[in-house]
Amino acid sequence: MDEMKATSDDPAAAPLRKIIHVDMDAFFASVEQRDHPELRGKPVAVGGSARRGVVAAASYEARKFGVKSAMPSVTAARRCPDLIFVKHRFDVYREVSQQIRAIFHQHTDLVEPLSLDEAYLDVTEDKQGIGSATLIAESIRASIREETQLTASAGVSYNKFIAKIASDQNKPDGLCVIRPEQGPDFVASLPVRRFHGVGPRTAEKMARLGIETGADLRARPREWMQEHFGKFANYLYGAARGIDHRPVQPNRIRKSIGGERTYGEDIIADDAMREALNHIVDIVWERIEKNEARGRTVTLKVKYADFHQITRAHSLDRWVEGKAEFAEIGHVLLEALLPVEQGVRLLGLTLSALDLGGDEEADDDVPVKPEQQSFGFL
Repeated sequence: MDEMKATSDDPAAAPLRKIIHVDMDAFFASVEQRDHPELRGKPVAVGGSARRGVVAAASYEARKFGVKSAMPSVTAARRCPDLIFVKHRFDVYREVSQQIRAIFHQHTDLVEPLSLDEAYLDVTEDKQGIGSATLIAESIRASIREETQLTASAGVSYNKFIAKIASDQNKPDGLCVIRPEQGPDFVASLPVRRFHGVGPRTAEKMARLGIETGADLRARPREWMQEHFGKFANYLYGAARGIDHRPVQPNRIRKSIGGERTYGEDIIADDAMREALNHIVDIVWERIEKNEARGRTVTLKVKYADFHQITRAHSLDRWVEGKAEFAEIGHVLLEALLPVEQGVRLLGLTLSALDLGGDEEADDDVPVKPEQQSFGFL
């Protein structure tokens, strides 16, 4: 996603919070290695095969060879000749995800899942009265290891933006704490491509404008940002200063439910696109079931290698009956676009016209400046 919504940057607009972002380490692949000891220590790809399809997840052993999620399986096999492909088991991943979320809820009801393997937690007021977000994060990671035999990494900070970045700092099986007084300098040291919301296209534009780091971005006035980035400018202005007042939202109400994947290498083969769409169907339908949602309209989103983007939609005069029909409509929309003359860099699928109200993107409000003070994380 290359854009986020903007809000005021009034320093008094929101209170200081204790936020944890928990991200499981190579989740799908780690579950497979846990359940199949013969796979431990070996390069594993979940999804696809050596001849076709798309990698859904890769173990750390495979990542050393440059194998990553959303990569065409043929490319992955070429980079890592010893790569072991295994079929995905989303029912198992969902069960483990529920175990992990139960651990989160032992500490707070303010849990905002982003996917099966990551979530934000607001522990400003924690149920167990521990008081320290760092100690809570350590307790959560220990409980996950004990109950699931899996590892998780966590970022602890005063807002969602920095906590999410921090959770990736010491992967795998790591913890990173960024206190309020450290936030601006931490952000200044980061490559802008690590900013949530800054996709490859925006990063390339920034590079052409001489912006490589958060410090480069912070040096530019808001007016300059507005000139070059439009409505994205307010978000960038705040992010470059470690600002983010978005609350953790455990019960976001949606007008639509969907998912999309941007691929590291463009997909050209028809079968690879069909396989990629199947993976998206699995992910999106899990979200639909979780929200107990019903909808009438299925929308396919395709972004080509030249960044030209199109959407195709089909609406029913009744609710989509189930996952099979949801997938069928998505594939009908895709087949109408095949074959493609150029590669596809993004595929997405959405169910809308729901019997729910609200805004799916409610978590993308932009940041406002936090108070700079000691916060008692330790």
